[in-house]
Amino acid sequence: MAPFTYLTLVLALVSSALAAPTPASSETLLEKRITHSGRGTFFEVGLGACGKVNKDSDHIVAISSSIFGSGGNCEQFMQIKNNKNGKTAFGLVRDECPGCGAGDIDMSPSLFQALGASLDEGVLDVSWHFEKKGFKP
Repeated sequence: MAPFTYLTLVLALVSSALAAPTPASSETLLEKRITHSGRGTFFEVGLGACGKVNKDSDHIVAISSSIFGSGGNCEQFMQIKNNKNGKTAFGLVRDECPGCGAGDIDMSPSLFQALGASLDEGVLDVSWHFEKKGFKP
């Protein structure tokens, strides 16, 4: 009976190893989406920390220095939601905001208004997340 039990054990181990996910499985290819929350303000854009010149009519975002780091999110789109009215818009990271807290963002005037806010409001409660690199709205 011992050889039968040993063979059963070996087959069980082999089948469980074959069923284990591989590094190329679809789970490892998905990027985890982290939703950030903070204050959304606006600024007059120009030459940003990513080295591009922008206009106030462009949907541009400056992110906090703690997230900006060495600029790895430059040219990456993010989806932003105005938590007060539920409106969403996409903005392109092109600048750094040294005065922003970790979840805070500074936006071009046109992006701020695209969230259904008046510039007179000045500050919004926002939530946002980065889109996959290469995403274009």
